[in-house]
This record gives sequence, C-alpha cells and structure tokens, in this order.
Amino acid sequence: MQQQISVVTLGVADLQRSRRFYRDGFEWTPVFQNDDIHFYQMNGLVLGTWLQARLEEDMRRPCQAGSGAVALAHNVGSGEAVETLLEKLVAAGGHVLRPADAPGHGGLRGYVADPDGHAWEIAWNPSFQIDAAGRVTFGL
Repeated sequence: MQQQISVVTLGVADLQRSRRFYRDGFEWTPVFQNDDIHFYQMNGLVLGTWLQARLEEDMRRPCQAGSGAVALAHNVGSGEAVETLLEKLVAAGGHVLRPADAPGHGGLRGYVADPDGHAWEIAWNPSFQIDAAGRVTFGL
C-alpha cells in the first residue's frame, strides 16, 4: 500500500480565530471555506480546520482535547526562520509551548500551540531537505 496521508483535520472551537492563526502566522490561504470548515492545500496533502462539534458528529465520537499525544511539524530553511515564525504565530494568537533551542541532533526547534491547543513544532533540521515545492525529505 502507498505510504501517504491525504488530509489532516483539526477540530477547532472558532473558525475565524483559527483562520487568523493560520493566515497571519503561517501566511496560508484557504482553498475552500464555509461556515463549518476551512481547507488549506499543502505540499501533497490538505489541512482542514473543522468546527469541533461537526467533526465529532462526523466521527461519531467526542474529540479528546488536550491529550498532547500529537504534534504537527513545520520545517523551515534556517535557524533564524524558526525564531521569526514562532514570533509571528504568537502574534497571530498562538502561545509558546517551548522556546526555540537546539536539540541534541542539531538544528533548532521550538513548539507553539494554535488557539485550540494543537501543538506545532517549528524546526530547522539540517538532515531534512526542503525542495522548491515545500516537500520535506529525510536524509542524513
């Protein structure tokens, strides 16, 4: 079977607040939006932000908010870009979970939570190559 992820959907309490974070922080523009969901075309997959109540209806189960068991990552091309993006995301409504610092394997990373508590790692990792389309490839 092909290794791929098509869509990642995040349950959110307020679509406009969420849109501000992703639009003003990451500078992403929805490719589709209505009163319940916004879709962002990514580099090979789609990110959805969906009103949590609608997501729960669709899954037929409650969302387990606050577990902290998942972190999304956004890789950038330099250590300076990590700090800059963390600042933009905080200004757009996020809050820092971990300030930027250097992990043992090299590079720089920090964590920020979006307004609904979804954790994002903002990282520069010299082992991850980013192509012109934004696709990340692991390579040592």
